[in-house]
Amino acid sequence: MAQFALPLSQRRDSDPARIVLGNANRAVVDALSDPSGWPFRTAALAGPPRSGKSLLARWFASQGRGEAVDGADALDETALFHRWNRAQEDGVPLLLVADGDGWEIRLPDLRSRLGAALHLEIGTPDEEMIAALLESHAEARGLVLGEGALTYLVPRMERSFAAIEQVAAAIDRLSLERKAPATMSIWRDALEAVQGPEQARLL
Repeated sequence: MAQFALPLSQRRDSDPARIVLGNANRAVVDALSDPSGWPFRTAALAGPPRSGKSLLARWFASQGRGEAVDGADALDETALFHRWNRAQEDGVPLLLVADGDGWEIRLPDLRSRLGAALHLEIGTPDEEMIAALLESHAEARGLVLGEGALTYLVPRMERSFAAIEQVAAAIDRLSLERKAPATMSIWRDALEAVQGPEQARLL
């Protein structure tokens, strides 16, 4: 499973933030790598919480491939329409990132323009990507998950970017609180803290 580093820091230790490439986002990264074929030089990116939309937008802009507007669905639609027009006039690819679910555009002119744009969406991570994300979050925290952690955790994990991050944080917290290395008891308790008791998850 590949990773690439952003040239902008996301962590207090000043290490570069990293994006894990996998089934859920590889097509998105491929599209962002070459915006030359985007309809009207515009793409709209959506995806679940904590899936790396903002990091991808920053990476896209940092590579000089175009302009990125994060949280576009929360902006004034008239102002966003003018921004779209300006990007067209300047010949600059424009990436619009929607933070919420179901972006409903009320301004007809903007709705018609974005309706013709390239629509990109980050999907659901498979088990291979879940494992890579867990390892990435653990590495960012300086956390050693322990031998057998991925074999135990991945099949029991909710396939959610937010849950993966929360489980890594819970393992780290419990390990520090108990002053003990991460072992099965900590893995299990972290899963229950984030997702509820295993029996309840199976119902």
